[in-house]
Amino acid sequence: MEQPKTERSLGADHLRRLRRLSSIASLMDTAVGIPFTRLRIGADSVLGLVPLAGDAAGTLVSLYLVNEARRLGLPREKLARMLGNVGVDLIGGAVPVLGDLFDMYFKSNRRNVDLVLDHFSVSRDDLKRVRRPNRRARR
Repeated sequence: MEQPKTERSLGADHLRRLRRLSSIASLMDTAVGIPFTRLRIGADSVLGLVPLAGDAAGTLVSLYLVNEARRLGLPREKLARMLGNVGVDLIGGAVPVLGDLFDMYFKSNRRNVDLVLDHFSVSRDDLKRVRRPNRRARR
């Protein structure tokens, strides 16, 4: 069976790293659905409830995603946009009470991963569809 286009053109290491970035962004921004609504929140929203330290922790995770994008070879313009998203999230999320609501709607990590995936012409569905090697076969 022929491998999907994304696996052939990017390589297994890049795809593994893109999957990890996507997973972290989902955990931080959309991990849990709020019952009876279409809203999803993640660890960033929960961390934001802890004054200063929570926003700082969320920002560190966001900066990790930006650094990984840099290591993957994204151009400076896209990295600057990603840093802008992190800054907006940090400033918007730092406002008491309103910042927590802001975090529910402004998903900076998802936006940033979308920039990375767009750069490589990969969709979130592509990351799910691409086959992973069978680990049992190697034993």
